[in-house]
Amino acid sequence: MIALQKMIVVATVLFSATLLSLPSARAIELAGAWATSVDQCNKVFTRKGREKKIGFTNFSGVYGGGFIAEADRLRGKHEICKIRSKKESDKTINLVAACASSIMLSHVQFILNVIDENTVSREFPGMVDMKVEYHRCQI
Repeated sequence: MIALQKMIVVATVLFSATLLSLPSARAIELAGAWATSVDQCNKVFTRKGREKKIGFTNFSGVYGGGFIAEADRLRGKHEICKIRSKKESDKTINLVAACASSIMLSHVQFILNVIDENTVSREFPGMVDMKVEYHRCQI
C-alpha cells in the first residue's frame, strides 16, 4: 500500500512539473515605444533628459506617429491615457482608458490584435475595416 501511495505522489509531481514547464498563453508585453512604421522609429521617438526617458520628436506626426506604453498608461504626442481596465483573450487586448489632452477629457477603447510580439493592429470600434498597424521600436 505504501508503494502505491509513493507511486501516486511521484506521478502527481511529474504531472505538475510537466504542466508548469509548458509555455503559457500570455498576451504580448506592451511596454515600450510603438510606431506605425518600424523604419521611422528614430524620427518618431527620442530619448530625453538625464534618465534617457522615451519621448516624441518635434515632428513625430509627420512620420506616422505612434504611442508609448507604460505599466498603467499610454502616451501619445498630445495626450496621456490612464488605463482603467484591461481584458486579454488569445490574441486580443481590449483596453479602456481615461485620456486627457490639453483641451478635453475622454474615455477611449483600444482594441489591439496581436500579430506577433513586435506588431499589433488597432481596431476602431464602430468603424468597419479601419485598422492601424504598430511596430515595436528598439530605441
